[in-house]
Amino acid sequence: MFFSTQNITRFAKLETPFYYYDLDLLQQTLERCAGAAKVYNFHVHYAMKANFNTRVLERIREAGLGADCVSGGEVARAVDSGFANGQVVFAGVGKSDKEINAALDLDIFCFNVESIQELEVINELAAARGRKARVAIRINPNVDAHTHHNITTGLDENKFGINSWDLPVCADMLKRCPALEFVGIHFHIGSQITNLDVYKNLCVRVNEFATWFEERGFVVKVLNVGGGLGIDYHNPEGQIPDFEAYFKIFHDFLSVRPNQEVHFELGRALVGQCAAMVSRVLYVKNGKKKNFVVLDAGMTELMRPALYQAYHQIENLSRVDAGGTSVKYDVVGPICESTDCFGKEVELPESKRGDLIALRSTGAYGEVMASKYNLRDEIRSVYSDEVQ
Repeated sequence: MFFSTQNITRFAKLETPFYYYDLDLLQQTLERCAGAAKVYNFHVHYAMKANFNTRVLERIREAGLGADCVSGGEVARAVDSGFANGQVVFAGVGKSDKEINAALDLDIFCFNVESIQELEVINELAAARGRKARVAIRINPNVDAHTHHNITTGLDENKFGINSWDLPVCADMLKRCPALEFVGIHFHIGSQITNLDVYKNLCVRVNEFATWFEERGFVVKVLNVGGGLGIDYHNPEGQIPDFEAYFKIFHDFLSVRPNQEVHFELGRALVGQCAAMVSRVLYVKNGKKKNFVVLDAGMTELMRPALYQAYHQIENLSRVDAGGTSVKYDVVGPICESTDCFGKEVELPESKRGDLIALRSTGAYGEVMASKYNLRDEIRSVYSDEVQ
């Protein structure tokens, strides 16, 4: 069980809200992923934007994963957390000169480049520092990830990557930029992908683009296929994604040349299920048409439901064994916004002021998206080895 009776008893003495991390589940997930990737000698970089909690990063680094970063701050945090510079990749559609220079000085593995103009900028900045920047070209493959439109990144309409019709100009630029070293091609089609067949379509496109570059004299050392593997938000108990099936698809459908490396950038799949946000009921408001449970956590602590109407399983920890009456509540927070709602018509045991409420599967894009809006206190973290 994610929550033991002993844990719940101890939670009652803690100030809420907080994120609770099950480090054992995190460890099991990392071991499952690393073991499945090792079968095919695949390389996995952890997408730091999902969660950069210090203790979480420590476990991920110890598991031997690299770091996938989308800001200069994440690059710095990765290196400071002990990730090897040569295992850090830097993506992002809008890298600033300051961020690029800092990453050049750290001699990271490579920049995943998302525009032709960015190639020019990195070349100029690297040349000015007497360095050579390793780059992978992020290509927009126009593959539909069949996920929420706000987290789809691989269609022609999206801002990410270089479009296929610009690749001839890109290839010419690479040949004319002496401070750039081309290492491979990069893709990322979206997040929270649960239909693995989508990745078959991606493999077809990766094979096509790899061949395109090879036919023009480039050596493609790295095929970086991104990440996006989803989790089961509706059934979070003990769930670990099927990494074996995920990696097997790429083994079966990618045309990998000898000495060519396949890289992945997984985030949510590694950390999503290892945390829950625990909050306390401040007030219960019963009305003619609606019943409300008002929590001491809001969209400032967990943004996903307000941002993309994301689902999180909601549990009343104080009444786990309660029989009898259940009530449908809108579970809301204290923020002065109507969007500050975690779930509508959520069926829970009849709830009272002071009850502990858990929102499950918040290990990814939970703590990292917390804000100071309304001058809220910074949310704390509690770990399983502290409450056993």
